[in-house]
Amino acid sequence: MTGRRHEAAGMAILALSLVVAGCSTSEATRSTGELETAGAAETTTATATAAGATATAERLAGRYAHYDVVAYESADMKTLIISYGFTDLQVDNGVLMAQESFCHAEHRSDQPIETTISDAATSAIKPPSVAVTLTEQDGRTRLQRPETPTGIGIRLEDPAHDVLPTDPNDPRITDDDNDGKPGITVSIKVSDALQGELYIARRERFAYDVTEEAGQLVGTVTDKSEQLIVGASDPMFVTDAPWVQVPDLSKSPIVLEKVSDQSDCEWLAAQRADLFGEPPVVGW
Repeated sequence: MTGRRHEAAGMAILALSLVVAGCSTSEATRSTGELETAGAAETTTATATAAGATATAERLAGRYAHYDVVAYESADMKTLIISYGFTDLQVDNGVLMAQESFCHAEHRSDQPIETTISDAATSAIKPPSVAVTLTEQDGRTRLQRPETPTGIGIRLEDPAHDVLPTDPNDPRITDDDNDGKPGITVSIKVSDALQGELYIARRERFAYDVTEEAGQLVGTVTDKSEQLIVGASDPMFVTDAPWVQVPDLSKSPIVLEKVSDQSDCEWLAAQRADLFGEPPVVGW
């Protein structure tokens, strides 16, 4: 710990000591009636805060069309992964829960390479429902979703902690897009003469932080997903180049737009351009 951190820690302990001491001295000289009144006021404040949080959660509950972009870069390529789907917010015992489901994903790159992933593979990403954190910031509601590690193309007993295997023949690898090939399939086209498939397994690890803005929930995505190559139609497509999310999170935006509870992937395919505009291009 640096000297400045030691100083900060010491000041925090000193402040805590003074607060505790102050409360003890004050309470020793206050009447029982005063203490009961103060306790009742604190309880009322806590109840009001809880009620306000529940009211906010109930107001936000519903189905949202989900659009997010994650910007990655490696030594050889810059790329964007654009995802479309739904976020369902539901109140459970006063807690706002988020359930993500995905419909379609697209790829943009600074290289003349086309990669595609089927909607079947995209929809196989099924993160568990998770409690989100609600706060007020500058008079607006802020919602933070924590990451929920989720395997795709592989079955993990403990998705948060199991290490991805290095053996492409690991028995946990599954055909989640049901195309008869291991893992999930990514189609690659370099040219008419050079194209093929890459088979991968992934641990999806994403979180987001959004704020109410003009009737939408708008913010940024943080992604720490991991990937294992389990095979390819041509060995030249196999590369272990590490992909890292671009640190500038403004390049990884997310928008949630409230829609009808009956909205589905077919509806979203027809409406996504009107809802979210044209997908971005690599511009950094």
